[in-house]
Amino acid sequence: MESQLGEGASVGVEGTRLEELAPEPLLTRDYETRPSLVYERLRQQHGPVAPVDLLGVPAWLVLGYREALKVLQDDGGWPKGLENWRARSDGEVPADWPLGPSLEVNHVLIQGGPGYGSLRTAWDAALKPFQDPGRPQAKRLKAAVTAYADELITLVGQGGGTGVADLSAQFSRPLPLMVASHLLGFPGSQGDDALMDMWRVLDAGPDAEPALERLLATLAELAAEKLEKPGDDFPSHLLAAHPGLSLDELARELFMLLGMVSDHVGILMSNTVVEVISGDGGGVRASLSAGMIRETMNRVVMRKPPLVNFVPRFAAGDTPLGNYTIRAGDPVWVSAAAAHADPLFADHVASGSTISTRAHLSWGAGPRQCPARELASTVAAVGVGRLFERFSDLELALPADQLPWRSSPFMRGLRSLPVRYELVPGTAPGRAPALPPVPEPEPEAAGPVLPDRSARQRSSLWRYLTGLIRGGR
Repeated sequence: MESQLGEGASVGVEGTRLEELAPEPLLTRDYETRPSLVYERLRQQHGPVAPVDLLGVPAWLVLGYREALKVLQDDGGWPKGLENWRARSDGEVPADWPLGPSLEVNHVLIQGGPGYGSLRTAWDAALKPFQDPGRPQAKRLKAAVTAYADELITLVGQGGGTGVADLSAQFSRPLPLMVASHLLGFPGSQGDDALMDMWRVLDAGPDAEPALERLLATLAELAAEKLEKPGDDFPSHLLAAHPGLSLDELARELFMLLGMVSDHVGILMSNTVVEVISGDGGGVRASLSAGMIRETMNRVVMRKPPLVNFVPRFAAGDTPLGNYTIRAGDPVWVSAAAAHADPLFADHVASGSTISTRAHLSWGAGPRQCPARELASTVAAVGVGRLFERFSDLELALPADQLPWRSSPFMRGLRSLPVRYELVPGTAPGRAPALPPVPEPEPEAAGPVLPDRSARQRSSLWRYLTGLIRGGR
């Protein structure tokens, strides 16, 4: 049986195994610079599901919105868990596969099998105090985000009331890491070395492996402290909801929170800033001043989702999908970025509407939708809002189409966000604004406190950020 696609191309629907299709590499230079063109070419050649090569390992990439939704909503038919991967079980995945380490850390984002349900329930319970705006923990978190944002903006302002800055390195990347440190309950600036190691891991440079070892060791020590002396922080709430977690298991969950919050939220903030300062006719700025930051972010995640491809799922049985039959145990990667560009979805999104659709897949869909989506949205909205309150003028130092991007199999974000800035008149460079009032913690559970500024200035993170300050226009 054959299906004719695109300009005369044909693909076999039945009888052809993934390994026999000679899939083309996905992570090419074209993908790095213009992933949308790669997705469209694959769509023309194969339809809504395409075979691709991920650094030497064949996989299916889901490009169609309808097919993506089908996979994401059916956890039984398309489960997670590397134990479901046939090629891996057969020893056909190279031991040195570059993506192996990130997928082998068996946390809530990766895990399948019977243990997932209780772990996800515990995650939901542990995050609730920080995501429910009426809870004191959520109020303290919002105040902390504002304070951290002000610290970073004030540090940028030490270069002068006007100047040049890289808002990715100096704001969008450190802010969510600092917030994650607050959530994890690191005392003072103790977590700053861990935050720097998280950066090294995310950048996947030559020092990523030793950084990962140090980071996991640090998180295991933190987990042991929380087990002995619980606080009003995420690891303590997770332990309370799932007492059976070992220290190693808890450390892996903390690693997942630290990594996902930092990279996902940082990319979302940078992309939103670009949307606002390069928007046409000031309409985006007007909506921002009208308090519609979240609506702006919603439009951003539809066009440029930070998480472009989700971690793999696996066919539970031989299943038709798109123009192919996916064999049991085949890896299936759902591409949110490609699905959003699917004409079946994109052509029904009203570009001129004030309120955009919430039917996008940026936070996933179905029973495994991102448990921290409200937390991430709040951190990003507060950070972006504070940025535009403190700066009277921000403009890109490069044309928007020349901004440098970094791509990975999972995330896509800016390598840097160079801007020319002007602080709000009357804001003295180098002086921090008064910190917002922080609600008193509940008597039975003292929460993490904001870091002492003098200790912060001695930390490795702060020394790094201070070195980035540039003045002048």
